[in-house]
Amino acid sequence: MSAHAELNVTQTDVPRSGILGAVQRVLDVLNTVLAIASSIAIAVAGCVLTWEVVGRYFLGIASDWQDELSTFLLVGATFGSAAWTQARRGHVGIDALSMVLPEWADRLRRRFADLASCVFVAFFAWKSWQLLVEAWVDDQTTPTAWGPPLWIPYACMTFGMALLAIQQANQFLGRK
Repeated sequence: MSAHAELNVTQTDVPRSGILGAVQRVLDVLNTVLAIASSIAIAVAGCVLTWEVVGRYFLGIASDWQDELSTFLLVGATFGSAAWTQARRGHVGIDALSMVLPEWADRLRRRFADLASCVFVAFFAWKSWQLLVEAWVDDQTTPTAWGPPLWIPYACMTFGMALLAIQQANQFLGRK
């Protein structure tokens, strides 16, 4: 399946009308842009790590920036694509109970799980925001020779988790 076709996978449990539908349309645009950027970040991280292996073991070039750069790229890709994945219910879910519970109980279980997930993700976003502000104010960097600023991964975490919380809340509120 092509990357373009993959980005157009049908979304589930997302509202399509009213104010929640309007919010979802904005989320769709943001999620698509971030999914594409995340894909590029993963590809770049793969290239950086490949260069590290080639440079270190075959060319004798030692450097320490590759690990941090690839980590920052993968953090950005992970958190940046979380809401896109949620819109498609692509996160890991355990459906064993859905086979044994009556429909009404399974619906209640799914609603509770969605609400609990949203609360957790919102809390995670809030704590990430605190880390971001602290890293920005204190001008924190990684403890290496390159020393990139820590606000970069914290910003990815904060924005990604906030977007995921909004996506989850929109799906929760729009579910029938």
